[in-house]
Amino acid sequence: MDRLIDNPYLPYVMTVERITQEAPGVKTLRLRFKNPEEAENFQFRAGQFAEYSAFGEGECTFCIASPPTRKGYVECTFRQAGRVTSGLSRLEEGQEMGFRGPFGNTFPIEEWKGKNLLFVAGGIALPPMRCVIWNVLDRRKEFGNVTIIYGAKSVADLVYKDELKEWDERPDVQLYTTVDPGGETPDWKGKVGFTPAVLEQVAPSAENTVAIVCGPPVMIKFSFPVLEKLGFRDDAIFTTLENRMKCGIGKCGRCNVGKLYVCKDGPVFTKAQLNGLPPEY
Repeated sequence: MDRLIDNPYLPYVMTVERITQEAPGVKTLRLRFKNPEEAENFQFRAGQFAEYSAFGEGECTFCIASPPTRKGYVECTFRQAGRVTSGLSRLEEGQEMGFRGPFGNTFPIEEWKGKNLLFVAGGIALPPMRCVIWNVLDRRKEFGNVTIIYGAKSVADLVYKDELKEWDERPDVQLYTTVDPGGETPDWKGKVGFTPAVLEQVAPSAENTVAIVCGPPVMIKFSFPVLEKLGFRDDAIFTTLENRMKCGIGKCGRCNVGKLYVCKDGPVFTKAQLNGLPPEY
C-alpha cells in the first residue's frame, strides 16, 4: 500500500527517541517509527519535507533534516513559535507524535556527481542543508570540493554545534562560520560579518560548482547577487521555499505563487526558475 495515495492525511505514529536543544527555542527531534514494517519500507530523498503533528494541537511543515543515507529514523529541527511548535517542544523522549510525508521534489544530487558543492546557509535554515550535506558526506568520494558557509545572529543561535565542529575538523570539507556584528563571544574563533559579505570574502570558484542557498529572505536576496558576481549561472543555484507551505498537498493554496504550488512543484527551485515567478515569492 502506498500510504500517500491511499490516504494522504494519515500520519505515521512516531516515537520521540532523542531531543537535542540546538539553540534558544530551537530543538531537534529524532523520531523512530512505531511500526517496524513502516520503518523498513519508508523512503525519501534529500530536499523533501513532511508534516509533523503534536496530537491535539495540529501539524507544522518542516524539512526532513536527517539524510536518506541513514535508515530507521527521521529528524526535524524547529523553532518554537506558535501553538503547534509549542506542543512539539513540550514532548518528552518516549512520547508519540505524528509524521506525514514525504512530500515535494528533491535536490538533484545524482546530477551533482563529480561537481564541487557550495552550501550557503543562515540561522535556522541550516536544517534543510544538513540533510543534503550529510547525504553528500556519506557518499563523499562521488563529489568534488565541499564548502559550507554558515552564519547566525549570534554564537548562541548557531545550530548543530557538535556537527559544525565535526565538519570543521574534516580535511575534505571547508567550513566558514560567521555571526552578525555584536553576536560574537570573547572565545569566538569564526568570522564576524553578515553571510553574504563572508560569501564574497571567501569567493569560491564557480567553475564546475553548484551552489545551494537557504536562509532568511534578506540573506538570500543579498547572496544571489554575490553568486552572480562570482560567475554562478542561475541554473547552478538552488534554494528551497519550504517556509511558504501548510497542507503539503496543494489543497489549501497558502503556497500558491503565480501558476505554481510550492508544495507540489517545489520546494526545491533553481534561481532560473525563481526568475519567472512573481515578486511576492
